[in-house]
Amino acid sequence: MPRKSYVALRLLQPDPIHHSLVVAKFIRRMMFDGKLMTSSDIVTRAFALLAEKSGKEPLEVFLKALDNVKPVVEVKSRRVGGSTYQVPIEVRETRREALSHRWVIDAARKRSGKSMSEKLAAELFDAFSNTGSAFKKKEDTHRMAEANKAFSHYSKF
Repeated sequence: MPRKSYVALRLLQPDPIHHSLVVAKFIRRMMFDGKLMTSSDIVTRAFALLAEKSGKEPLEVFLKALDNVKPVVEVKSRRVGGSTYQVPIEVRETRREALSHRWVIDAARKRSGKSMSEKLAAELFDAFSNTGSAFKKKEDTHRMAEANKAFSHYSKF
């Protein structure tokens, strides 16, 4: 990232199946080696399993799951006078979305299961019901920020 100028945001087309920009971003974050169709197929199958498991609209469950995983605060290291402090800072909305996507994908990949679509559906359902690895990661991040609230006056970010 450049220090003096800003990075221009790329315009992304919505997902053709669900007509959602969030789903399109999620598919692209999950992609390996430019295999967009493979990633799209995994998400589509995961949505079908999610609809079967929850009995609700899969896009609604997906968006609620990501909202449950989005962090509000995080900690950043700040060096002051030879000591390093973990300073809690508020998270921008774009970074919240990126972190929630990344945490859900990583948790699904580490999960034991048969196929990636089954693991992703299970992780999304767990995030929807406020359990699972991705939700635990958010809770740990919030707990760390709460524990280091005393250093918030060092915030310069």
